[in-house]
Amino acid sequence: MTLTEQLARIHRGCVDVITEAALKAKLSTGRQLIIKAGFDPTAPDLHLGHTVLLRKLRHFQDLGHKVIFLIGDATGLVGDPSGQTQTRRLLTWEDVRQNAKTYQEQVKGLLLTDPKVFEVRYNSEWFLGASPQMRQSGVERFDFSKFVPLASRATVARLMTRDDFSKRLKAGKPVSLLELFYPLMQGYDSVKIAEQHGACDVEIGGTDQTFNLLMGRELMSAYGFDPQVVLTMPLLEGTDGVHKMSKSQGNQIGISEPPDEMFGKLMSIPDPLIVKYFTLLTDRDSAQLAKHTNPRDTKADLATDLVSLYHTAEAAQRAREEFFKVFSRRTPPTDIPVLKITEKADGRVDMVSLLVGAKLAKSNNDARRLIRQGGVKLNGSPVASPLMALVQVSGATLQVGSRHFRKLVVSS
Repeated sequence: MTLTEQLARIHRGCVDVITEAALKAKLSTGRQLIIKAGFDPTAPDLHLGHTVLLRKLRHFQDLGHKVIFLIGDATGLVGDPSGQTQTRRLLTWEDVRQNAKTYQEQVKGLLLTDPKVFEVRYNSEWFLGASPQMRQSGVERFDFSKFVPLASRATVARLMTRDDFSKRLKAGKPVSLLELFYPLMQGYDSVKIAEQHGACDVEIGGTDQTFNLLMGRELMSAYGFDPQVVLTMPLLEGTDGVHKMSKSQGNQIGISEPPDEMFGKLMSIPDPLIVKYFTLLTDRDSAQLAKHTNPRDTKADLATDLVSLYHTAEAAQRAREEFFKVFSRRTPPTDIPVLKITEKADGRVDMVSLLVGAKLAKSNNDARRLIRQGGVKLNGSPVASPLMALVQVSGATLQVGSRHFRKLVVSS
């Protein structure tokens, strides 16, 4: 593959490359490059927003380069301040370790796992001390004597140029000292990878990570290494079409979600996001999208592609058929989950509490809005009141939106 062809593959969906000249120079050497991306295990499941970076890592693997899949179990304890308007809730070590266990398994469908092009590392190896086995292999504990030169590499003034911090201070919101450590820790990850592999050629991150990624370049230079190329990818909006996909926003599409759930969520994304999802989450050529004039059909192809990728082609086809069966005929699916209900003392059922408790609404206000707008139905008829008589509810089929169905059964 020519250099031009390699660059075209790498540039797909990218926002910035810092610097383009350095990337071309590294690729022109013909050697296997070391490509790094870090993932803090702040939640147990990866979602499609995470796969934007994972797919770019795969592009580099397909070109023969080695990927370092860095699980930030130490940085996860600190909490990335990128894009945050307030200090994050601190996770416990147990939270982080439990979440980290699932990450390596979930990336197998996306990344090549041949050791020649893939390596998993945990930054707790150099920040929190290593296991006895690691110490025997020469991995050292990060002690205060190493923190002193690291901390001396950055000034408070430099750290406070970060938009996230300056905006919070102007708004009278606190910035903790712990958060100031985060960019240094992420940058030091690149230094350690360079020490162990002789180079850390490229680091990939979202646009909200730019400050951290550039700190890596600065620290690598300070420690005597050729600075990494920074490659940034756009942030993927979630199902609400507004906010970055995240569990905290409740707009995520998890890669381990059941096929029907994943398909339905993808069909709910706003039409303006269709091309962006195709570009960042698939390898389809944009010219292939021109065959559809109906956005619903284009989204169905997108959903089919992604469910096939994370499950099977057969599961994707079943999910597609089931979705259009429900959508076109307004008929419930064949296999409806049971939802147990509890009557109030006055013989009625509180539909607001029912929806929130079943996670069919994000909050009481959201549940009331759904009911008010006719988005909640019993046996096909809109629910008129948040309080329903038990006789109306027992045994009925509850429908929320176009794709969520539950069979209501009185709990014994």
